[in-house]
Amino acid sequence: MVPSTTSASVHAGPPATNPATEPEKQTQYASIVPPPQTPEDRLELQRTVSNVSHHDMTNIQYVVTGDDDIIYNRFSERRKKVIVAVVSFCSFLAPISSTTVLSAVPEVADTFNTDGSIINVSNALYMLFMGISPCFYGPYGNIYGRKWVSLASGVLFTAFSIGTALAPNLSAFFVFRIMTAVQGTPFLIIGSAVIGDIYKPTERATALGWYLSGTLIGPALGPFIGGIIVTFRSWRDIFWLQTALAGAATLLCFFLQPETIHKKRSDELEGLPPKERAHKMWQWLNPLRILRLYRYPNILLTGLASSSLVWNMYSLLTPIRYVLNPRFNLTSPLQSGLFYIAPGCGYLLGTFAGGRYADRMVRKYIRKRGERVAEDRLRSCVLSLGGVMPACMIIYGWSVEKRVGGIALPVVMMFLQGVAQLFCFPSLNTYCLDVMQGRSAEVVAGNYFMRYMFAAAGSAACLPAVRAIGVGWFSTISAFFLIAGAVATYATALYGKEWRVAIQDKKATKLEGENQA
Repeated sequence: MVPSTTSASVHAGPPATNPATEPEKQTQYASIVPPPQTPEDRLELQRTVSNVSHHDMTNIQYVVTGDDDIIYNRFSERRKKVIVAVVSFCSFLAPISSTTVLSAVPEVADTFNTDGSIINVSNALYMLFMGISPCFYGPYGNIYGRKWVSLASGVLFTAFSIGTALAPNLSAFFVFRIMTAVQGTPFLIIGSAVIGDIYKPTERATALGWYLSGTLIGPALGPFIGGIIVTFRSWRDIFWLQTALAGAATLLCFFLQPETIHKKRSDELEGLPPKERAHKMWQWLNPLRILRLYRYPNILLTGLASSSLVWNMYSLLTPIRYVLNPRFNLTSPLQSGLFYIAPGCGYLLGTFAGGRYADRMVRKYIRKRGERVAEDRLRSCVLSLGGVMPACMIIYGWSVEKRVGGIALPVVMMFLQGVAQLFCFPSLNTYCLDVMQGRSAEVVAGNYFMRYMFAAAGSAACLPAVRAIGVGWFSTISAFFLIAGAVATYATALYGKEWRVAIQDKKATKLEGENQA
């Protein structure tokens, strides 16, 4: 049983601050210790009971009554499942678009009279702009709400998919691919924020596990779908299918995704003069605000851990047609596309267990400590990240390099690697929602920024690297990156809370000195 903070204990502390006059000083949780003494401290989740409330905003006051807080009970369980299904489908779009073309790279290259490595650069740029986009769209979701940002992204994603399908030359193909990436990533940020809005902390990793299955199954099944299309039709039909999926997602957002945000920041702009309104908007939308979060070691290290996973995924999936077709004497895109089913099935199976295991780990440490510490969740992914996945990558790479084990061995390794990945992402993504309750959307955006920078690097570097040093050594490099990510995650689980407290104390001391001056 999760301990609850009683109404009496909530009201026993100092009187609430008026949100209209001091919005930055609002607490968002009930604490069993005296509240923080500085505004900066109040942005953080620190020394809280297990049933702490989540919200993306910093200026909202409500009474927390535990995990059954009314803010998580606005929607029925059935409605929540529908919402998760909608955001999961939307999250499927951008990642699947990043890989459907992989099975058709030679055909696209022939159309535009270029080399396959150039088309892979377009995929790298796609990933690069997927990483840049959250720095802008994450704050927009806080200001104007989740629903309308999702709708705007869906409409533009559909339009740019049409442009890609009709691209008359290589330059147009690159431009429309990049613009599609910019509009696709907001679904990933908004989806995570929506789940944080409607699920309490001890349940949200399970919901995120289902949600993240779309982001991972998409890249795995995309090349298989692309292989089928390009075997029997033109590669342009891949993007017509993408257009249809994007149109369907837009309709689902309009009809089935309610507004879940607890309070829009745009409400704070009402009645302000234009100059002050513009100043506030710049404060909220300044991308440097997100990048500055990396001064927190725990956010930096978990970002690197997430990046190791995405690097591994895209560097594994991108060169399959060039690596496995020659290895097994395959002759068609459809045959190589079948290999993508293995990690896709692993992602699907991991969906059922990964998020639940992360929530179970949280509840275990709540029973031990009597309170919830955000970093405890990270313990659930260390073994998969630092043991199972590196072993699978090394065996996969060298079995292909040395031509041993037939088709079965690399397929099994790809499947197990997919399962293990879904034991990592729910934990890391939920940690981003938990660690800074008042700025969770920005933390998620920063995490996606870093991970897709590495995805872009992996997509661009994998094929030249495999050609230069072989798939065995390249897989070994990826395995060591995963081990480094696991070490970073474990260090954060052990010391992350201390790092947060130290930085907040330093900021509080600096603020006190400025006030005295």
